[in-house]
Amino acid sequence: MIPEAQLSRRRFIELLAMTGALPLVDRASAMLSTHGMDPRTIVPRAPLVVPPHVRPNGLHFVARERRVAIAPGVMARAWSPSDGPVGDVIDVRRGERATITLENQLVEPTILHWHGLRVPEAADGHPRLAIAPGSSYQYAFPVIDRAGTYWYHSHAHHRTGLQSYRGMVGMLIVRDDEEDRLELPHGEFELPMLIQDRRLAADGTLEYEPVMHEQMEGYFGDTPFVNGIRLPEHEVATTTYRVRLVNATSSRILRVALSTGRPMRLIGNDGGLLPQPVTVESIDLATGERADLLVDFGDQPVGSIVMLRSLPFDAPAGGMGMGMGMGMGRGMGAGGMGRGRMGAGGIPQGGAMDLVAFKVQRAVRSAAWRERPFPEIPAVDPARASTTRTFRFESAMMQHSINGRPFAMDRIDEVVRFGTTEIWTFVNESPFAHPVHMHAVQFRVIAREGGRARLMPWEQGWKDTVAVYPGERVSVLATFDQVRGLFLMHCHNMIHEDMGMMLNFSID
Repeated sequence: MIPEAQLSRRRFIELLAMTGALPLVDRASAMLSTHGMDPRTIVPRAPLVVPPHVRPNGLHFVARERRVAIAPGVMARAWSPSDGPVGDVIDVRRGERATITLENQLVEPTILHWHGLRVPEAADGHPRLAIAPGSSYQYAFPVIDRAGTYWYHSHAHHRTGLQSYRGMVGMLIVRDDEEDRLELPHGEFELPMLIQDRRLAADGTLEYEPVMHEQMEGYFGDTPFVNGIRLPEHEVATTTYRVRLVNATSSRILRVALSTGRPMRLIGNDGGLLPQPVTVESIDLATGERADLLVDFGDQPVGSIVMLRSLPFDAPAGGMGMGMGMGMGRGMGAGGMGRGRMGAGGIPQGGAMDLVAFKVQRAVRSAAWRERPFPEIPAVDPARASTTRTFRFESAMMQHSINGRPFAMDRIDEVVRFGTTEIWTFVNESPFAHPVHMHAVQFRVIAREGGRARLMPWEQGWKDTVAVYPGERVSVLATFDQVRGLFLMHCHNMIHEDMGMMLNFSID
């Protein structure tokens, strides 16, 4: 069932256009004359907007450039498949069939990938299937995956980063009877939040122009956006909320925590519910990873503000990133002199960011969520694996590659026999972190050597993306028993994948 308190499309657009939104450049000149500073730094926080929930049966997306409100009085030019700054939330039940049309009215080819869902080859969004401007693509697939937080995004060749950054992204929520029995917070108490970091030019363009260093480490914005809204805030009551997070940034690792220091209950990740809830004070999410959290505001006084933030940390980037601070003339970072960032802008990897301000507005009498037994997840048995494959991720000399080879559209790098279970080991021999994503399967993380040398609480259960830091060797166990065809494995740092850190594998 679609949550009852979600916004209608019309109301969504009305909220986005509140205060008679002016072009950013007009508002900019007015504020600049008053305050004598860059107007992009003083726009007030905007109400968080949850995009409309839509069903996937006969859904029609039109990808085109739109002028959209990203804050009160602030317009931007986005590329989106829906009417808002990002795509609608697709809400579907396990076992249903999705029939979706993508119409391309952009100025370049595009295609959508259903990240985390195991779908047939023709529906997976491989870049070779990208459609030209003026064309349409028909998706048809059964939803076989368990309840969880998934997402969709552009997978256009060499343009995944740019198109996703500009708005060709959205969330996809799968529900099922198994999860329904847990009676988790729902309706207005369920908050889907797709997180990006962006830079906004004075003319309203979402600025995406990676310079040399950014082509190696990644592209980092200077401001958080959630569901396409800049610097969002959200009014909450004194009760428990279910917060679904998607890290849809181009390259940033988020260390998510509450400003109060209070713990959160982690109940799910990429592939749905964990074996049992885990109490965490923070959680690290690399690009492509998801977290399903229970956040309790029950003991917060009315009028208080609780910030959902990304905490500062030492960037896993061989000494480049945190502490490197301001690029050479390209914006402020987290401190320091900017050595090593070579003209890069934005807040560097590991820099602190305030993501969402939760404003406690009303007290309610609501019992805390009553914990129930979670569905069992089969134990991991590496002995089932018939094959072990090793993949080396290398970033050097302005090139990103796997096993020494950049991506080639017409080359099949690995052939997997349908129905087999394999161990894939990802070895990071570069100075940058690589969130590794596999299409067509969900996997279990079974080992990490070097670097952090342990599995994280958020790496339990089923995953489709795993963060591999410099010097780490991470092994996953996957069974290739649902779909056949040609699929991708790649780094989900969008700069890295666009520059060749992908490979084709065929399930035969």
